[in-house]
Amino acid sequence: MRTLGYLALALQVQGAAAPEGVLGGNLLRLVFRSSWLAQFVLLILLLFSVASWGIILYKLWTFRRAERQSTTFLDVFRKSSKFSEVHAVCKTLSDSPLVGVFQSGYAELNTQLRQTGGVSVTAQTIAPGGVQVRPTLKSLPAVDRALLRASTQEINKLEERVPFLATTASITPFIGLFGTVWGIISAFDSIGQTASTSLAVVAPGIAEALIATAAGLFAAIPAVYFYNLLAHRVKLFATQMDDFSLEFLNIAERNFT
Repeated sequence: MRTLGYLALALQVQGAAAPEGVLGGNLLRLVFRSSWLAQFVLLILLLFSVASWGIILYKLWTFRRAERQSTTFLDVFRKSSKFSEVHAVCKTLSDSPLVGVFQSGYAELNTQLRQTGGVSVTAQTIAPGGVQVRPTLKSLPAVDRALLRASTQEINKLEERVPFLATTASITPFIGLFGTVWGIISAFDSIGQTASTSLAVVAPGIAEALIATAAGLFAAIPAVYFYNLLAHRVKLFATQMDDFSLEFLNIAERNFT
């Protein structure tokens, strides 16, 4: 019974002291009390996290806008009977990667048709006998190469800044681990200087280690998730551009060869 009484008294004392202790105190106060190196590690992780979230929000907004405009552009493209009608709406749908692909193919078509017959995609010519002259392409593979080059450029635009998320996901856990190791070293150094293993001596270094670990994971986990999500959406855009290029080539082959 006496042992139980001592145990109850110890728990009451610990519960009363916990709010004032290092582990139960304010997190910001704990950060400010940590060593300069631990604060530097946390600052680096904070910068990585802020930059990552900025890129994530910007790319999500950009991709959503590109998807909406791509849907609108495909509707216009498939309902129009002339490439010139499609070209007229390209300026209002410039965020769609399909617009860049179409404009490249359209420019190559115009260039070839002017070189071979002196007419463009939008022009109509009548021979002296009253027979309509049909413009013909000089090289369909050249149009294919123009579409492929434009698709590559559009993919590079879509992937811009996304690799930073992969960098954040791979680096920040190691930065946090460095802070963790430094906190453990500080804890053992305190033990060596005071020759005591009490919680008051060990807790500050352990707290620094745990905060650095948590900060590294906080920066890395969202970066991993959204990098995979954005990379998958870039892949979908690339597939959509490939399909559109084939559709463009089929129309060009039917009408200009």
